[in-house]
Amino acid sequence: MSSEKMTTADAATYISKSASWLNKTRMSGTGPVYLKIGGAVRYLKSDLDAWLSGKRRTAIYDFANDNQRAQAVA
Repeated sequence: MSSEKMTTADAATYISKSASWLNKTRMSGTGPVYLKIGGAVRYLKSDLDAWLSGKRRTAIYDFANDNQRAQAVA
């Protein structure tokens, strides 16, 4: 597991999203896993990579996705 900790801005750049998007997904629980250290929010690179891997798709429709095939390609 990578222990590289990133700020919200760095993590957003890494996953090609905005810091605002990450802030919103933290509130809704739909974004990547994060750490809360004191008052600071940090993201582990390994958690961001895992979240990105979970977004792989083979079709635009959920019912048609072959997630096993997408995982095999990774």
